[in-house]
Amino acid sequence: MLKSVVNLFFPKVCFACNNLLNDNEQDICIDCRHDLPVTNFHFDDSEAIKKVLYGRAKIENGTALFRFEKQGKVQKLVHNLKYRGQENIGFFLGNWLGGELKTIEAYNDIDIVIPVPLHQKKLKKRGYNQVTKFGRQIATALNAEYKDDVLIKVTNTKSQTIKSRFSRWDSSNELFAINKPNSLKNKHILLVDDLITTGATMEACIAVLNKDQNLKISIATIAIA
Repeated sequence: MLKSVVNLFFPKVCFACNNLLNDNEQDICIDCRHDLPVTNFHFDDSEAIKKVLYGRAKIENGTALFRFEKQGKVQKLVHNLKYRGQENIGFFLGNWLGGELKTIEAYNDIDIVIPVPLHQKKLKKRGYNQVTKFGRQIATALNAEYKDDVLIKVTNTKSQTIKSRFSRWDSSNELFAINKPNSLKNKHILLVDDLITTGATMEACIAVLNKDQNLKISIATIAIA
């Protein structure tokens, strides 16, 4: 009865379509789950992420759970996660992708999962890094460590969403630093983020991470644009 009263005043809605959720649904309705544009990159040995970074950064493997489409359901999910405090979306999607990656040999030797960091000012303003729960759940699924104190953002920048490809690349140089030098030696790192577009942010992170010796780096994101 109490649950019914709570749902009456605070109805649970799908974060992708805003329709009311049934009692057996959580965060995303069943219809949207089946309708979301999954990439299957990790199942198909796709080179799509490597092509984004071709000639700029070397990675072992790369995947994205969804394709990002303007005004689409994935955009709504990312927007709710990033700007409306709905961190459960990251938990849900991390469980989803982590559950798939653990069945794939190429991802089973991941040692450490590292999120693309926010600058401290932006973190304080937002209150959370939108990929924390996404990354933590993937790390749990892969029996890997989750470390958010190694890679740090040293320069605060404005949103990348309206910048050109060149200006994004230029503004991503020297944005990041390693907090604990040599702490990642001989490790296979999985770098996680919400969205990969031009790859400029990932490129900048990888350049800094590669200052440690003998690293292998893979990438996993919620979506690819």
